[in-house]
Amino acid sequence: MKASQLFFPTLREVPREAELISHQLLLRGGFVRSVAAGIYSYLPLGWRVHEKIAQIVREEVNAFGGQEIHMPVLVPKELLDETGRSAVPVLFGLKDRNQREFFLGFTHEEVVTDIVRSTVHSWKQMPLYLYQIQTKERDEPRPRGGLIRGREFTMFDGYSFDYSEEKLDAIYKANYQAYGNVFRRCGLEHLAVEADPGSIGGSENHEFMVLTENGEDTVLRCDSCTYAANAERGEVPETSSVEAIKPEASESISTPGAHTIEEVCAFLHVEAGHLIKSIICTADGKPVVALVRGDRDLNLPKFARVLGAKSVELADVPTVLRVTGAPMGFAGPVGLAEPSPIYADNELKQGGNYIVGANQADAHLGNVTPGHDFQVTTWGDIRTAVAGDKCPRCDEGHLTDARGIEVGHIFKLGTKYSKDMQALYQSETGEKTPILMGCYGLGVSRTLASAVEAHHDESGIMWPITIAPYEVGIVLTNMKDTSIVDAGVQLYQELKAAGVDALLDDRDERTGVKFKDMELIGIPIQVVVGKGLANGEVEVSMRREKGVRTAVATVELVDHIVALVKAEKSRLM
Repeated sequence: MKASQLFFPTLREVPREAELISHQLLLRGGFVRSVAAGIYSYLPLGWRVHEKIAQIVREEVNAFGGQEIHMPVLVPKELLDETGRSAVPVLFGLKDRNQREFFLGFTHEEVVTDIVRSTVHSWKQMPLYLYQIQTKERDEPRPRGGLIRGREFTMFDGYSFDYSEEKLDAIYKANYQAYGNVFRRCGLEHLAVEADPGSIGGSENHEFMVLTENGEDTVLRCDSCTYAANAERGEVPETSSVEAIKPEASESISTPGAHTIEEVCAFLHVEAGHLIKSIICTADGKPVVALVRGDRDLNLPKFARVLGAKSVELADVPTVLRVTGAPMGFAGPVGLAEPSPIYADNELKQGGNYIVGANQADAHLGNVTPGHDFQVTTWGDIRTAVAGDKCPRCDEGHLTDARGIEVGHIFKLGTKYSKDMQALYQSETGEKTPILMGCYGLGVSRTLASAVEAHHDESGIMWPITIAPYEVGIVLTNMKDTSIVDAGVQLYQELKAAGVDALLDDRDERTGVKFKDMELIGIPIQVVVGKGLANGEVEVSMRREKGVRTAVATVELVDHIVALVKAEKSRLM
């Protein structure tokens, strides 16, 4: 491609709305443009990267038997009603002229299950793996970070259909391996972690995280074994030895205006670990009380699993007032106005004589010990794990934390959808049995943005060569010098003939502008055709090795560049 014909409107200033570096550089480099909050158009450079990532995914999934299909964006409400997901809050809904209700596809489990239940009836027709790469729509309450969390995005979603647990395990492992290959080929350091299944459901599942300091998720890893988990999923092992504490007589403490943990600590000159947070929630519509130490956070997904509840949410102000008899900020487990089940984190079995809310405005209670001053309905692991916690898998290790961006998530669904939707097959013994399913998501647009987060410097993007919009950029320093122009054009044509994806910057621009644009858009191999041509040489540099330029004889140039391209690609295989 010639840059004089390429549409890539670069920006010199950082757009005000862009906070993450990937958002800034994708806008500045002319890869995307915003249409509305969380909705973007891809310009030529951005779409080239997008399609290179998509093709890598296709190659890896096709290698173990995946078959590509394409499902509609419009999904009839009746399909989601069958699985109870028509009330998922991120859905975009609409009606046609006949007032029939539809949703914009946020994922396609119901649609693909509908296809399979009408066509797959025997165990002999499985295993089956169908996938698509398609636009998804989710009404995110807080779209942020450009392509990292948008309302419209591109996702690979694969679906497996099997008749035995062994075959489901095999295809799950094959997909797990394929994702690792995809991210490696995209030049991304990644980590597969245990995760919460969310609204998708199912049993075993793993998230694939790209590790970057600007990641929106916390990843916990053991410093001794291979355990890794999203902080939402991270387990906290119960300590076997419980410190014996002699309970003291509880006492009322006046705490005027101290609503938060921080305010109470400052007022009473104590550490947050001496307090108990009493958090009023609703579980499937009924009030419950969750207790965690003052320096910990309640983990709602884990709490829901302990409760066996479909939905757990923080209670609204009227519910808190009804249950505690006090305004927000003074809830406690002793003397609730409306008796409710109390669920306490295992950590509170240790220690005692805590400070808790008194269920009265501007008051707390001191010297409160679980089991002595109030009874716990159920103990469990309901807090968010943090760095320093013991590893739940080995005896020696402790957890460390890092930031990551979720780029993929795979699930063993089992019969969650096939049972609800009556997707049955006839087994070898003639029985009608629900099909075993798995689903596998990978964010193509999010992988694109994550690559920028992982590979950039102060001048711009540094694309891994496998997903770069162009592999080689040729800069002509003087468009009025016919020898420079002719040599550049000849090099461009020879590289194209050799199968190298090249961009020839033949614009009538200052050389400094061309250099800045090449660095901004992140072309991996850069060739400068300039004054050295008089000596039969041109300069070749690698974007990831800024400032290092090598003079290469023109007679060796094509072979040299082809070898560089192959070496860069093999580095990522």
